[in-house]
This record gives sequence, C-alpha cells and structure tokens, in this order.
Amino acid sequence: MNVNVLSDCVLLNNYLSGDRSAISELIQRHAQRVRNYIGMMVKDDDIADDIFQDTFIKAVKVIDEGRYTDNGKFLSWVLRIAHNRVLDHFRREKSRRQVNESDAGYDVIGTMRFSEPTAEDVMVHGEMEQTIRELIELLPDEQREVVRLRYYSKMSFQEIAEQTEVSINTALGRMRYALINLRKMIQERNLALN
Repeated sequence: MNVNVLSDCVLLNNYLSGDRSAISELIQRHAQRVRNYIGMMVKDDDIADDIFQDTFIKAVKVIDEGRYTDNGKFLSWVLRIAHNRVLDHFRREKSRRQVNESDAGYDVIGTMRFSEPTAEDVMVHGEMEQTIRELIELLPDEQREVVRLRYYSKMSFQEIAEQTEVSINTALGRMRYALINLRKMIQERNLALN
C-alpha cells in the first residue's frame, strides 16, 4: 500500500495501531510548512531547528497520551503547537531580534516606493525598515503577533484567527489597533517614512 495517498487521519490511526512508520510519514508530510513557519518567526536557523524538533516531540507525546482528538485539522494543530513554542522562546529570551532588510515589511504603513532606488534610497530604506521593526517590537504582545503572522508569515486573517485561537473579528481588531499604535508611535517620534 502506498502511504503517500493516505490521509492524515488514516496515518494517525495506523500509528496508534502500531505502525511506527506512519508517524514519520505524517511528520515528513508537514515538516516543510511547519519549519518555514517557525523560521519566519524566529529568524535563526539553529533556534528554528530546535523549536521544530520540540514541536513534533510535543505532538507525538500528546498523540501517544491519547489527548489528540482528530478533527481533520492535524496541520493546524501542529502549527498551533509550533506557534506556542515560538512564543515560549520569545518569552524566555526577552530580547529583540535582528533582521535584515529583505525580511522587513514596512509596507504595513503604506510607504513602498515604485521608482528605481538610488544608493541613498537603499540606505534610507534599510533604516526605515529597522525603525519599523523596532516599533513593532514595542506593540503589545497580541498586536505584535498578528502583525508578524500577517505580514511576515503571509497568513490570512482566517488562518491567524485559527492559529491564535480567537475569532476573526478579534484578529482584525488586533491588526487595526496595531496599525493605529504604529502610526501614533511614528508621529510621536516625528519619523518621515515616505
């Protein structure tokens, strides 16, 4: 039988029935998406690898203990575990992440340029991105989380709502307040972003 055509639910049932290779197939099936999500959040390959491993160890433990209820959303469940592990990491570290220019998403404020950049533009652009990143770090946790998921992980508001276990209206509201707070911080600091 070709394991590649089996659904997540069937693989889980096979694993629980004693087929130890089924869990490996299930992990392999979703590994890239989970690893990419973690990597986008922590911006450090070594830390991302540790969190990735910890995520699947936790998932297998919960499954082994019989606490996982299959509702056809295995990937969402694993991503929620990964998300919580990432938050745990940031809580432990309590430090600001360093990012490079290509990662930054200062378009949240609507300041993208459409002309060919000069050398000065490139330098100013990098400084603005770093400033926006720093301002995002000053947002309340829930608002910062929604901004990261939306702009850096490219998640829809529906996915954000599922990931953070809130209603879509709550996710939208958090984004709205995050943007209001970012604009307010920009005005308070007399920053020119265009």
